[in-house]
Amino acid sequence: MRIVIAEDSVLLRAGLTRILADAGEVVVATVGDADELLVAVERHQPDLCIVDVRMPPTHTDDGLRAAIAIRKRWPAIGILVLSQYVEERYATELLAEATEGIGYLLKDRVADVTEFLDAARRVGSRGTALDPEVVSQLLARSRRRDPLERLTPREREVLALMAEGRSNPAIARSLVVTDKAVEKHVSSILTKLDLPPDGDDHRRVLAVLQWVRS
Repeated sequence: MRIVIAEDSVLLRAGLTRILADAGEVVVATVGDADELLVAVERHQPDLCIVDVRMPPTHTDDGLRAAIAIRKRWPAIGILVLSQYVEERYATELLAEATEGIGYLLKDRVADVTEFLDAARRVGSRGTALDPEVVSQLLARSRRRDPLERLTPREREVLALMAEGRSNPAIARSLVVTDKAVEKHVSSILTKLDLPPDGDDHRRVLAVLQWVRS
């Protein structure tokens, strides 16, 4: 993949560049603020942007705003957002239009190089990568507004793993159940949430995340 990194911490920016380069990916540009990010993306047209939420010039949500602008102008470019902690409003806004080629990870997750690279490659390939803590808080937020009382505890576990972009076999391994059991849970979840079952895993994730945002 061709990647642009936007991170105002020089050390983290260098670390991300080294991790990706050692894994065979191509970092075409690294920048330290949101304005430079937009310039770099227009110049290089990368496959993936890795973006810190809080960046100069205001150190509030400049990185996220730039990511949303990139998403609207160049929808084919994957966006992997990094954040120090879960910011529900920002996560919801990023996911508001579509989840194809979108990721949101906590910076602590970068310490697990294999997990980070897997998430980056998934997003660069038009998949979804959401930090488990992000999923948990989004689900909790949704429950506060519209309780998930129709779902069993096991179905909630399956739903959270679905929202992370896990396949049925991956969910089965995580929960130590059979693939068939996961298929039944997924079907039940979609029925209870008034979402028609679909054999396409990617469309299933989109449907679930649409419901999470509602």
